[in-house]
Amino acid sequence: MNEAIATIKNTRRIQAQYDVHAKKAFGQNFIIEPKVVEKIADAAIASPNDLVIEVGPGIGALTQFLCEKSEHVVAFEIDERLPDILRAEIGSDHLEILLQDFLEADIDAEIRARRKPGQRVDFVSNLPYYITTPILFKLFEAREHPDTITVMLQKEVGERFLARHSDKAYNALSVITAYRCRVKKVMDVSRHVFMPKPNVDSMVIQFTFVDREPVVDEDLFFEMVKACFAQRRKTLYNNLQAWLADKEAAKSMLEKSGLEPSVRAQELELEDFIRLYEENYETIRACKGKHRA
Repeated sequence: MNEAIATIKNTRRIQAQYDVHAKKAFGQNFIIEPKVVEKIADAAIASPNDLVIEVGPGIGALTQFLCEKSEHVVAFEIDERLPDILRAEIGSDHLEILLQDFLEADIDAEIRARRKPGQRVDFVSNLPYYITTPILFKLFEAREHPDTITVMLQKEVGERFLARHSDKAYNALSVITAYRCRVKKVMDVSRHVFMPKPNVDSMVIQFTFVDREPVVDEDLFFEMVKACFAQRRKTLYNNLQAWLADKEAAKSMLEKSGLEPSVRAQELELEDFIRLYEENYETIRACKGKHRA
């Protein structure tokens, strides 16, 4: 491998040589600590045979290490200034660059076109903070989803994904994520290893998809979970009756599921939400259908 891109010296050299500087509109912050990106690549990639997908490679700090560890790295980049720089600086035939907005890409088609039979797919990215959630939910909802997602994101957002019931950060996102994946923290990352330095610290977390018997109408289940957290200080009963526009139905749901009316959403675990939904699916469908008709 060439000298690491993720140093102050090489980041400044690349910026000067190609007249390319971080664009705030694209949420670009260049990593200047090679040990950080090497640890991310190590955590994400199990084998050189893995198909690796990256979003927002920037000037290639992380991409360089991904190409060392995988024989096929597909990098989605929206900034038209960067593909030529990436090819020149990384110089690896393992790298495939798509000049495309990942949020507009057909990820199912892209993975199907490249994934070999039985091949593991790893999604790895230092995500731009402003599009973290849309990108993750695009992956969660994909039919051809990756086997693992290893991402650096804002520390506060990472804490929400990792939160367990009764934690301060626990919310609807925590529940929906737990429904799809197991989540673990890889490491904390200081704001001081970026150039320009962001205002917040970061965290690297990893999602591993789980095999789960899906509930009927997942979209309606997710809608219910979000409704349960609509007003955090209110009880589950108050949030449910507001969502259903039916006090008696909300009361009946809680009784049937063995939940106290005074309980709050943040006190429930994933399995509690699944039970609440599955045991009351017909009631929910009747109430929501009535208001959608």
